Amino acid sequence: MSETDIADVLRMTGSVILTMAGPLLAAALIVGLLVAILQAVTQINEATLVFIPKVLSIGATLFILGLSMFETLGTFTRQMIDRMAAVGGS
Repeated sequence: MSETDIADVLRMTGSVILTMAGPLLAAALIVGLLVAILQAVTQINEATLVFIPKVLSIGATLFILGLSMFETLGTFTRQMIDRMAAVGGS
């Protein structure tokens, strides 16, 4: 593999990581901010209050986007296996 191929694989890997983790992290961030605002308004100082809404929002995001994420990961895996076969066969 040349340096260009390695850079391309690293770029693809970073893209897949951001594509798969981005929506989950965004959902957790939004819910965390909403719960923090609610806690500030009501002056409830319970640190564990945020965990259940975050888990539910991440679960809902996975339910909605899970098939798309699975397809992205499957495509990436096939591309990497094809690249390994091409490098090993030469």
